[in-house]
Amino acid sequence: MNRLVKGVALGAGILGLAVGYLVLRAPHRAAPREIRVASSPEILDRGKFLYEVVADCDGCHGDRNWDQQLAPVRRSGAGFRFPAEMGLPGTVVASNITSDPVAGIGAWSDGEKLRAIREGIGRDGRTLFPMMPYESYRHMSDRDAEALVAYLNTLPPAKDQRQRTAIDFPVSVLMKSAPAPVEGTVSELADRGEYLVKMGGCADCHTPKERGAPVEGKEFAGGEVFRFGKFTVVAANITPDVETGIGRMTEAAFVRRFQEYREYAQAPLPEATRKNFTVMPWLAFSRYSAEELGAIYRYLRHQKAVANQVTVHPES
Repeated sequence: MNRLVKGVALGAGILGLAVGYLVLRAPHRAAPREIRVASSPEILDRGKFLYEVVADCDGCHGDRNWDQQLAPVRRSGAGFRFPAEMGLPGTVVASNITSDPVAGIGAWSDGEKLRAIREGIGRDGRTLFPMMPYESYRHMSDRDAEALVAYLNTLPPAKDQRQRTAIDFPVSVLMKSAPAPVEGTVSELADRGEYLVKMGGCADCHTPKERGAPVEGKEFAGGEVFRFGKFTVVAANITPDVETGIGRMTEAAFVRRFQEYREYAQAPLPEATRKNFTVMPWLAFSRYSAEELGAIYRYLRHQKAVANQVTVHPES
């Protein structure tokens, strides 16, 4: 009996040490680069396109009017707290990323901004919640990452003091495994479509999740539910499945589906309703060229077809 008690005590002690290690351990991180990014009209134009279109930064970090369809941006980079209805593991806040030195990131060095974007480490060394797609942005080329930071440096300051993200246990511990330093030179991926899909975070929204982790084998299959107040929308299946995905859609139809929003955006946007509510960045992605959208289409058509019927606008 004594040996049993000692064994239980030893096991509990080892478990306690393991849990303590996981809780206290720091994420894998490196010091931020000592760099001051270059700035020129051409670099800022590229950075603006990355911010507004490719990465759709205001999709999360913008102050948006959710009462209108497509939730147009009112103030760029001012930050946003995700609603509790989304069922996230804690309080998740997209930070104020304007040039304000107190409420925003104006006091951050360019190296700290680059590290946050591509490595998932905040200025204070904490792990950023992986809803910020830094695991995809690891593939962002050095040229693009630096252009994006150059543009961030020009965002008008917003004084909005946002609440800090606070993630519940055990996700708060598990997510420490997500960050990783970017090593060496990063060039743009050879497949243009793959690069744009990764930078756009398409898999992050269109892959269903269980306990916060993507469901293996259902990449791009849709089904992820987004609840914003009284509205609910479900991400579509964008795999090449013929019956439930985009398998019957031609490249021309795919391009047209996005670019039709160019004209739509010129008129006053209607009130958001259950049937038209969306978190898909149609306004941003409508600005892609036909060549860029074609590259995205061809990349998606080469992914695994997954049969998954999705009702984008459920009744409740």
